[in-house]
Amino acid sequence: MFKYLKEHWFFNTKNDLLSGIVVALALIPEAIAFSIIAGVDPKVGLYASFCIAVIIAFVGGRPGMISAATGAMALLMVTLVKEHGLEYLLAATLLTGVLQIVAGYLKLGELMRFVSRSVVTGFVNALAILIFMAQLPELTDVTWHVYAMTAAGLAIIYGFPYLPVIGKAIPSPLVCIVTLTIVAVALGLDIRTVGDMGQLPDTLPVFLWPDVPLTLETLWIILPYSIGLTVVGLLESMMTATIVDDLTDTSSDRNKECRGQGIANIGAGLFGGMAGCAMIGQSIINVKSGGRGRLSTLTAGVFLLIMILVLDEWLKIIPMAALVAVMIMVSIGTFSWGSIRDLKKHPLSTNIVMVTTVAIVVATHNLAIGVAVGVLLAALFFANKVGHYMHVRSSIDNDGKTRRYDVIGQVFFSSSEKFIASFDLKEAVDKVIIDLSHAHFWDITAVNALDRVVIKFRREGAEVEVIGLNEASATIVDRFGVHDKADAEDILSGH
Repeated sequence: MFKYLKEHWFFNTKNDLLSGIVVALALIPEAIAFSIIAGVDPKVGLYASFCIAVIIAFVGGRPGMISAATGAMALLMVTLVKEHGLEYLLAATLLTGVLQIVAGYLKLGELMRFVSRSVVTGFVNALAILIFMAQLPELTDVTWHVYAMTAAGLAIIYGFPYLPVIGKAIPSPLVCIVTLTIVAVALGLDIRTVGDMGQLPDTLPVFLWPDVPLTLETLWIILPYSIGLTVVGLLESMMTATIVDDLTDTSSDRNKECRGQGIANIGAGLFGGMAGCAMIGQSIINVKSGGRGRLSTLTAGVFLLIMILVLDEWLKIIPMAALVAVMIMVSIGTFSWGSIRDLKKHPLSTNIVMVTTVAIVVATHNLAIGVAVGVLLAALFFANKVGHYMHVRSSIDNDGKTRRYDVIGQVFFSSSEKFIASFDLKEAVDKVIIDLSHAHFWDITAVNALDRVVIKFRREGAEVEVIGLNEASATIVDRFGVHDKADAEDILSGH
């Protein structure tokens, strides 16, 4: 037990505590903003962020990753809240948690291996752009003081780490927030503050069960929204886990993370909070500030609640310009600048996948759609590329009566037409040998292509012998092939 606590909780205590405080400060305006997007009271987002962060610290599969209420999830809630109200949102949150737990036990987290690096890069770049765009309202139609404070905040964030000793000991985003707050109060600047974002709650969240009828009608109302929230929540969480894995050179348990996200959302729903998931921006703030363990996530959640209940008067005077500076730092740090340079040397297909993912996510603000299109494009490009590696070599014996075809490569839906076209089906020979020793048949389309070739040769009067099938290919050919059946031609033509 002591070893576990040391390895997962107290190996990086000071940095985890400080980074958690920074994250908590950044969570407040975002949680309020996401509540406004979803059309609910600010306390719904704040309670959700507290509950999810605290619970995921104990049950999540990725230490150091921050989960809370998010914009991607909030966008999916708008219609449900507008048409049915908060209680149905809480019910949908509970169902989302159940579905995510089921996904974890079904090991759906392993599906992340089908997401290519170009899709992940596009996802990261799109989020960086969205994070930056989300700050623009705070920089529009404002006085010069806001621009000056934001610029000063960025100067502190990037300059403070260069100070000897102290520069590495205290997270620069925390220094930025404290310094700009003191300056704004001391100079009496009339600029937007956290208190202007909305009313902060003044009580602890209480346990409650959503006040909805437990009927099939309720289930059909919330199920579509819960499925959408489940997919987007797990997708963003898995993507964020991948990024944090890369930043920290550690690995995460994705299936455990799926289950953890589900448990956290059930907890949020039972305490009056909306559904949430991992947050790439706050996770990067945490990592950049030195957070690595579960203690940083727990600190973020606990300190968030302490601030909104105990330090609310201090919290309200934090200038939004300070938090905007922190989030701009996040967007700059999140964007993969190397991907711009790599456009020249990477294959065109890789670049198309990355740029398309970015464009769709930014245009729709829907991570699931962008990533789904990126994965589909990557799969199509891959299938097309592998299909080109299939080759058929032919030779004829000395008497000119036996033609031998050696098939090399992968035969599947993408290469099946090329496979058929590689045979001279009108050649007048007595016997055809098709050697598949160096080939592999993957699907029914490939089997159908073999059937067509064999039957067409037989129709021309040639004897056909298929040899060299490996065990896996032989299994699929034996099961779905028809060329050895008595009525093969009728079956193939659909009669």
